[in-house]
Amino acid sequence: MSRATNFPKLSRSLSICFLLLITINAQAQRAKSSHQQGLKDAYKKYFPIGVAVALRNLHGDEAQLIKTQFNSITAENAMKMAAIQPKEGVFYWKDADSIISFAVKNGIKVRGHNLCWHEQTPDWIFKGADGKAVTKTVLLQRLKTHITRVVNRYKGKIYAWDVVNEAIDDNPNHFLRDSKWYQICGEDFIAKAFEYAHAADPVAKLYYNDYNTERPEKREQIYRLLKSLKDKGVPVDGVGFQAHWSLQEPDESALRSAIERYSSLGLKIQITELDLSIYPWEISKRMKRPDESDVFTAELENRQVAKYAMVFKVFREYKNVITNVTFWNISDRYSWLNEFPVMGRKNYPLLFDRNLQPKKAYWEVINFKNQ
Repeated sequence: MSRATNFPKLSRSLSICFLLLITINAQAQRAKSSHQQGLKDAYKKYFPIGVAVALRNLHGDEAQLIKTQFNSITAENAMKMAAIQPKEGVFYWKDADSIISFAVKNGIKVRGHNLCWHEQTPDWIFKGADGKAVTKTVLLQRLKTHITRVVNRYKGKIYAWDVVNEAIDDNPNHFLRDSKWYQICGEDFIAKAFEYAHAADPVAKLYYNDYNTERPEKREQIYRLLKSLKDKGVPVDGVGFQAHWSLQEPDESALRSAIERYSSLGLKIQITELDLSIYPWEISKRMKRPDESDVFTAELENRQVAKYAMVFKVFREYKNVITNVTFWNISDRYSWLNEFPVMGRKNYPLLFDRNLQPKKAYWEVINFKNQ
């Protein structure tokens, strides 16, 4: 058979292949466009979507994911007191400055985390030259100096601060945590921290930040603290839900009750450290048991999809109260929940897997009808 006889068939085959390639490319472009749109774009009518970062995240594939998906960042550790001022009068700005520079360059908002906490606080701040505890006056002056220096440095670049972190005790029979701050200053250090931060930057929004904000016993203790601060005229703008949640809790009713309870004080709410562990909540460290599995099964994935769908549905309904939602870490590649509190155990708490690909929960979070 001659080449001329074959030509029409060859031409039709090439046309079909060409059309198939066009179709595949169009589908790929649509998928790429949907992925590139990002969380921040899906929620632009609701609230900024943030993520906690370290220096290692600001380069390579993770940096690109941040720029595509998020429009707010929080320093995971670089702005905590021990990192910023490890010795009295010795300030280490490099890491925090790098995070700020990345944000400014890419038009990303920054939340400051945090100014006063019982952990990751250097020992020197509580001790005098003799090694004994300093007086309340000395400790408050040191706190004021630290907050003033840090907040002034980033004034106009950080729009909100977690001022006081985790001051409420986990024991429902107690009120404030028996930290060194409390032992030396009583509860006055909380109000003073907010006053110092407001004086340094009157425009920045100031938050009290804690975990288990939805559990009824702790919710009422946090409410009591916030109400007392508001009654005294302390410049507190809102409460941060750390939102280290699990497939088991909180349920929708508990989440709604907490949002309504705090917002009744006229406070805004930010979801400051969101992740959804596939395991029940544990706080005590232990080793992984031989019979424990850390496999992300289809059943666990489906439950996580449903949980993320529920919490974001609630977030969207309270968009007039919730002013930011921040994930604690970028992907399952690195999460503080790996190895914590169970050594040797992996976790899968975020919307992106270890290859930075969106999980099923991601699509559930962004594919919603406007409410």
